[in-house]
Amino acid sequence: MGNRGMEDLIPLVNRLQHALGSAGQSCSLHLPQIAVVGGQSAGKSSVLENFVGRDFLPRGSGMVTRRPLILQLLTADTEHGEFLHCKGKKFTDFEEICREIETETQRITGSNKGISPVPINLRIYSPNVLNLTLVDLPGITKVPVGDQPADIEYQIRDMIMQYICKDNCLILAVTPANTDLANSDALKLAKDVDPQGQRTIGVITKLDLMDKGTDARNILENRLLPLRRGYIGVVNRSQKDVVGKKDIKAALLAEKDFFLSHPSYKHMAESMGTPYLQKTLNQQLTNHIRESLPAFRSHLQSQLLSLNKEAEEFKQFSPDDPARRTKTLLQLAQRLAVDFEKLIEGSGDTVDTVNLSGGAKINRIFHERFPYELVQIESDEKKLRQEINYAIRNIHGVRTGLFTPDMAFEAIVKKQLSCLKKPCITFVDMVSQELISTLYQCINKLSSFPKLQEETERLVTTEIREQESKCKEQVLMLIEIQLAYINTKHEDFIGFTTAQQTNNQANKKTNAGMAANHGVAAPSRLIVIRKGWLTISNLGIMKGGAREYWFILSAESLSWFKDDEEKEKKYMLPLDNLRFRDVEKTFMSSKCVFALFNTELRNVYKDYKSLELACGSQEELDSWKASLLQAGVYPEKVAMDEQGNGAPENFTDPQLERQVETIRNLVESYMSIIYKTIKDLMPKTIMHLMINSVKEFISSELLAQLYALGECSALMDESTEQQKYREEVLRKHAALKEALAVIGKFSTSTCTTPLPPPVDSSWIRPSSPTLPKKTTVGVRGHAPSVPRVPSNASSKSTKSLQQIARQHHRAPPSVPRRHPPAIPNVK
Repeated sequence: MGNRGMEDLIPLVNRLQHALGSAGQSCSLHLPQIAVVGGQSAGKSSVLENFVGRDFLPRGSGMVTRRPLILQLLTADTEHGEFLHCKGKKFTDFEEICREIETETQRITGSNKGISPVPINLRIYSPNVLNLTLVDLPGITKVPVGDQPADIEYQIRDMIMQYICKDNCLILAVTPANTDLANSDALKLAKDVDPQGQRTIGVITKLDLMDKGTDARNILENRLLPLRRGYIGVVNRSQKDVVGKKDIKAALLAEKDFFLSHPSYKHMAESMGTPYLQKTLNQQLTNHIRESLPAFRSHLQSQLLSLNKEAEEFKQFSPDDPARRTKTLLQLAQRLAVDFEKLIEGSGDTVDTVNLSGGAKINRIFHERFPYELVQIESDEKKLRQEINYAIRNIHGVRTGLFTPDMAFEAIVKKQLSCLKKPCITFVDMVSQELISTLYQCINKLSSFPKLQEETERLVTTEIREQESKCKEQVLMLIEIQLAYINTKHEDFIGFTTAQQTNNQANKKTNAGMAANHGVAAPSRLIVIRKGWLTISNLGIMKGGAREYWFILSAESLSWFKDDEEKEKKYMLPLDNLRFRDVEKTFMSSKCVFALFNTELRNVYKDYKSLELACGSQEELDSWKASLLQAGVYPEKVAMDEQGNGAPENFTDPQLERQVETIRNLVESYMSIIYKTIKDLMPKTIMHLMINSVKEFISSELLAQLYALGECSALMDESTEQQKYREEVLRKHAALKEALAVIGKFSTSTCTTPLPPPVDSSWIRPSSPTLPKKTTVGVRGHAPSVPRVPSNASSKSTKSLQQIARQHHRAPPSVPRRHPPAIPNVK
């Protein structure tokens, strides 16, 4: 390789990239792109070749580079090249790479000097390069030849601007020494996108071809036509040297002799030539890397700190040590007991802010789902009166009864007590399922030991099922106890006398009183029961369609507002005579819907008989139902008994009507006592027989039963995934430490070169190419003095360029009209 200066950077950056690759990280230093810009036959390709250190670009007279060449240098163990258009083919001969570039150029542009903006993408893998992107661009020309279009100057100019407008691009503005530097198109284009000269380096070629008695000393000393970064003179190989196979090393020696022997340049020979150009570019790379390191180091240090504790544990871990296996088994069993109890008791280390889990879901089952299940089995008014009517008449038989029969009261009460069995068993099933879900959530942490996880799941699930069976037996016993004796002497039971007094006031009952009879406290009118977002889904398109509102439910009404600021009220719906029912999901919607309707068949909202409200999940729907129950709004009832007798007959006997009303009041009073008792005892029973028993089993008996299996050693066999994870953590920890050491060495072994102070570059006239007055059909008109910013240009780049322009009282610098071509990502 001819680039010796880069060899100082390669080991450090390659070590860093290797270390980060071992840690599964990418080295996000984003090294700059280097673009070579200049006129036709200015020596651009030779400068690029010297930088790479290999002969691989086509050479000749006239326009040789007719398509952009995007050259990606990639660090690898072997040296070869790959073209994007020849996927899978590796080129080890650089002469073959040169021929392939010529062939691919002609495939698109033809053989008669045509040009194309479609780039050729070439990757060169080598152990002697950094990961850089170099761009060889067509030379700027003004006169079309061959198949070139009449507006060739504009097309090449736009093509170049697509690359050099990027902030991450270093511009090598190449100008032959035997031309007028003040008219350099390369410098004009560079100034358009880099007015401060922060990323432009002037390169003067063909110093050996200047007329005798002339030199470029004043230019190279940056006195005549100054640039902020100055100029670097180079002497490239001639066409004769290339044809004669003169290698780059010999060319570099000849270049060095030229500067040392020339009287005008020997005093500055050390700052001239290709090696110095390489050194300048390498220093720019060093500056860029050093600027990226502080944030990069902080990122790696935070990752290292997060791995320190786990890595130390894994370093001391001996998988085959029996004592270690026993200790780990004990620790995991204790950890499982602690995690399970924390999830149930609600004091977990991490709080889930997305979903309810563990004890919170069980609490919701206790106080929302179970009361709702009880309400589902309650008879409505008509059905209850019908059953009492039939019971009284069947007890009297053919005779006419003068007194209200006690047997009718007991029959109705026992029937309603028997109906409690189904919701109570369902209640136990729901809690049991939630306990199993909580168990799965805890034993996922045992996944490193599959056999231990499997046995733990089996033992604890079996225990939950056993306790579930015991709990169901106890619940059924509670109901049988209630059926065994109807206690009409209970202190809260109204009795026969009070029932008759209540009969006289039956027409004055309110929904709040009904709620009290069901064991639900009647809330104050001013108390807000629930707030939340709901969607009114049955509004027609002409009336705005489905729309989301902020709803507020109180004891008296359901109101909704435009938003949760509660400033613009849309409507207030009284709860009198309201019921709710479920609405089936449609195939077009995934939301859960329920409907409110009036029992007297009146319109609920404007001209709608029902109001369909949608929420996002079944959980949310159940919660709204429970809140409606609390407000005294109950679900829809079917007014048919089990035999399909339909609506009760109209009472023709006033005495029978009084007896029915008395029994009804007695039943409601007694069942209110039962509902209160069941709602109180069921959660206590489940808590004692299921939840506490399972917690006790996990904390006290699980470990003993695991030992009783007699396979403790086999239980603690690690999974393959855990072994890989442990190795990965240790490898990543070591790699991060190595990467930080490399960064420290890089910081101490390199230094930053400050940017030279600004210079007066007003001598560079803005680029304003013009066409001949007579233009042919199909040729574009006059191009603007500065190209427009493309839609995909970086906003940051545009902002910085505009700020620079304001400082120098110039129009914003230009960038091309076309989108820049895509550069393939390096994997």
